[in-house]
This record gives sequence, C-alpha cells and structure tokens, in this order.
Amino acid sequence: MAEHRSSADFDLEHFLPYRLDRLADRVSEALARLYEHEHGLNVAQWRVLAWLHHQPQMTAKQIRDATRMDKARVSRAVQALEGRGLVWRRPSPHDQRWHDLRLSEAGQQLMAELIPRVREREAQLLAPLTAQEREQLLEMMARLEHPLQED
Repeated sequence: MAEHRSSADFDLEHFLPYRLDRLADRVSEALARLYEHEHGLNVAQWRVLAWLHHQPQMTAKQIRDATRMDKARVSRAVQALEGRGLVWRRPSPHDQRWHDLRLSEAGQQLMAELIPRVREREAQLLAPLTAQEREQLLEMMARLEHPLQED
C-alpha cells in the first residue's frame, strides 16, 4: 500500500516521475551530442531514423504513436531527413491519405555507422550495473510502463 506523507515531506529526489524524466533527459542529451555533433541530427530525427531502422516501413502516424512525439515535430523531422536524402516518402497504396516512409540507402548506411556508436554509449551508461541488474531494470520498467499504455 502506498505511504501517505504530508506535502511538507515532498522531496523531488524521491519522486519517481521527476527522477525518470531527469534520467531520460540526461541520457537523451548524451546521445544527442553524439549524433548532433557527428551527423547533424536532432533528437526527433534520430528517433525517426531509429524507428525506420527497427520497422522498415512506417507512416508518420505510426512513428508519432511509437515515439509519442507530436505531429509537427515528426513532420519537421521527416521533411529534414527527406531533404537530406536519408528517408523517402511515397503515397501508401493502402490509403492515399498516408505516406509510407522508409530509410533510403544513405539512411541505411548512416544507421549502420550510428548504431554501434549508440550501443557503445548505452554500454557506458549501463556499466555500473551487472548483467542481472540490467535485466531487472528492463523488467521493472516494463512493469511500470504496462499499466500506463493507452488502449
């Protein structure tokens, strides 16, 4: 059962949403320095590329749903990536209101360069944890995230 404390006892350092948000920001900033500095990509562009690498064909709406980024942010990222020749967009044969997005050959090459680098950075981040602790962390995160997922 949850412990009830007075508002005077409120400590952000023990408030899980704050700690998770701060950690996510710091991790994202550390990775962003890598792909911004070396490849001129911002966080939104990286997320679009990463999802298109993970799932080779998606619509902007599917990317929005997967990343939880807003429509304008995804649209700007896709336009920038398309302008750089990293992504191509074609009308969906299934629904003309949507466009299918895919990595171009240049986008695939970029991801082939970036993925080992971001994995290396992830390994540095996780280095203080044992393999068992890493698995436990992922399991606990999934347990916390599951009830929050939208139907």
